[in-house]
Amino acid sequence: WLAQDLSGELADLYVDSRQTSAAEAHRSRSRQDFLNRLAGDIRRPGFAMVIAETDHLVGCVFGFPVAADGLWWRGFDGALPRSIEQLTLSGGVFAITGILVRPRPRDREVARRLQERLLSGHQASLGATLVDPGDLQALASLRAWGWLDLGEVGRPAGPTALHALVFPLGE
Repeated sequence: WLAQDLSGELADLYVDSRQTSAAEAHRSRSRQDFLNRLAGDIRRPGFAMVIAETDHLVGCVFGFPVAADGLWWRGFDGALPRSIEQLTLSGGVFAITGILVRPRPRDREVARRLQERLLSGHQASLGATLVDPGDLQALASLRAWGWLDLGEVGRPAGPTALHALVFPLGE
């Protein structure tokens, strides 16, 4: 319910975090696309969110546990590493589907700390996310925070394969 109550503020944060020079019409469409994705994620079993705020919303990370059936990895290009399969089966993988922070240098540490808090709060051994290969800003940020490239995942509804990245916790 908190995510639903904050959806307008989260959408504003999403737009602010994108650092694009796109036309306002494109930004509006992107805002609505974000709200649609958020509404879908909220309905997922185990959905969770961690926010950081001062006098305004500074950052947010959200996602849900990856189901043991392995559907998250459907369309993975090649053989999924055995350790990833085992962690998925044991419920040790948590999908992070949104990391939102304002694009200011001092807020980058906020994003890293939020994702670690969300993952550790769910006793996850591994974070997982899928990123559009054209989103170079997101890929660079995730890699800088310690996310590792795993390969590509093709989705039937998507025109391109997505980069699969993982964030190991502990050993």
